[in-house]
Amino acid sequence: MKVLLVHAHPRPDSFSAALKDAAVSALGRAGHEVKLRDLYAEGFAPVLGAEEHARYHDAAANTRGIEQEVADLRAADALLLVYPTWWYGMPAMLKGWFDRIWVPGVTFTLGEGAIRPALTNIRRIGVVTTYGSPLWLLWYLGWPDRRVIGGGIRRLCARGCRLDWLYLTRMDHRGPAERRAFLARVERHLARW
Repeated sequence: MKVLLVHAHPRPDSFSAALKDAAVSALGRAGHEVKLRDLYAEGFAPVLGAEEHARYHDAAANTRGIEQEVADLRAADALLLVYPTWWYGMPAMLKGWFDRIWVPGVTFTLGEGAIRPALTNIRRIGVVTTYGSPLWLLWYLGWPDRRVIGGGIRRLCARGCRLDWLYLTRMDHRGPAERRAFLARVERHLARW
């Protein structure tokens, strides 16, 4: 399987970077082809500017300047997102990747009264994330990032697209042993993809 792994954390010494490395390793050992997009490390520009926005709905022109990102997305069978959850959502860098790369004609088409999925090549989405919040608070708030990805992003992919959600809550209170256990859990899970 071809997996597009998108990582969003500014620090290469972060736990998120360790999760990304564990994911790449586990997927590789399982025989998957992994394309890594490390948004901060690459210096990805997340801001959707005025000129880019002006051609957003023009499917003939809206991929100008993002051709490689679009090619990566279209070539993938699976999408794996590795990021910390900040303020109950994905980092602005990752949100900007969706804003700029998930354009009409690439990820969806506009039809009569409905959006039609165009990323039917993606049959599986995985999320590996951490939360500072306790689990009960995520449920109380309606689990905002899971709702966006599971209800919105997944809808643009293949019918029956599977969603895997691997998370560690109360990140700021976890010790080294708990972090190592979560890393091992992520590796075990992704080894079965």
